[in-house]
Amino acid sequence: MPPSSPPGSARRADQPRTPPPLRLLGEARVLWELPRLLVSVPRLARAPRGNGEHVLVLPGYGASDASTRVLRDYLRLLGYRPHPWGLGRNTGSVGRLLPRVIERLERIAGRDGPVFLVGWSLGGYLAREAARDRPKLVRHVVTLGSPVVGGPKYTAVASRYRRQGFDLDAIEAKVEARYARPLRVPVTAIYSKTDGVVDWRACIDRRSPDVRHVEVSSTHLGLGFSPDVYAIIAASLARRSSRPLRSRAKSA
Repeated sequence: MPPSSPPGSARRADQPRTPPPLRLLGEARVLWELPRLLVSVPRLARAPRGNGEHVLVLPGYGASDASTRVLRDYLRLLGYRPHPWGLGRNTGSVGRLLPRVIERLERIAGRDGPVFLVGWSLGGYLAREAARDRPKLVRHVVTLGSPVVGGPKYTAVASRYRRQGFDLDAIEAKVEARYARPLRVPVTAIYSKTDGVVDWRACIDRRSPDVRHVEVSSTHLGLGFSPDVYAIIAASLARRSSRPLRSRAKSA
């Protein structure tokens, strides 16, 4: 796990950068993730159980709720109540999407209190920012390969944003400005150094007070199907569930 306050000499080496185009070729390894997940089902089924807590799951850029269906099924198996985000395809427009995510969060939390947020890629960034704005409604945030530095600037879709007329430096400045309001909700940030879409350095939050970084070996597209990621999510949610982890483990 990267140190929360690295020495100044390491900062330049840890500066995010746009992934080279050839890195995308490695994303083909996603084809191995689903078979690995199927083989790991018996082990994953023994993970600590939930107690009916609500979990709002947010998809990545360009994706819809279909991409998180398997993850939501797994959370349901563990005893949680997972919710799709219900906003169609993630268009990447944070300014328009964030208020709608917060509205969805408020509706779910209004039933039984604070919920968990799990977000993949840009969905994780939206989850963090919703938690920043409504901390009392969120138990814990889990992000999967989410760029928390620079917005799309250090991702494989940077050129697409530029072609659409976006000023990536201006977006990066807006992302940085959000840190003026501390993120008080605990976060588990899962990242991979073999991610071909988001530079792993952009997934490291060195500013917020309660972030646990966990490295896995996965493609970006495979993060939502990786058995290693599922085990980390299960353990992270269990730590913040409404019942103590010890008593829940005994009853499982």
